[in-house]
Amino acid sequence: VQLVESGGGLVQPGGSLRLSCAASGFTFSSYYMSWYRQAPGKERQLVARITTGGISSNYADSVKGRFTISRDNAKNTVYLQMNSLRPEDTAVYYCYAQNWANAYWGQGTQVTVSS
Repeated sequence: VQLVESGGGLVQPGGSLRLSCAASGFTFSSYYMSWYRQAPGKERQLVARITTGGISSNYADSVKGRFTISRDNAKNTVYLQMNSLRPEDTAVYYCYAQNWANAYWGQGTQVTVSS
């Protein structure tokens, strides 16, 4: 099983980034997919989650209206489009896959929002 995040980096406030998480080794389409983040000294928190078919999603209040989660089951990939980024969005972002029996984490990708 692998979850490989990419797309992180340094961006100025107000900028955008698109994170990707490529999955392998399990039946991607049968897993809820989520993005979490963890800032230094803080607990890991849920950013966004999307259902298996991509019909429904939910977001942390702090990112509503700025971030969008999506998935492509044909490519076994989940995305997080992040717009209007703020310094407080700085964190390591993790991809997470979950179904009724199993759960998997990616290794994380750093997002830094700074001028």
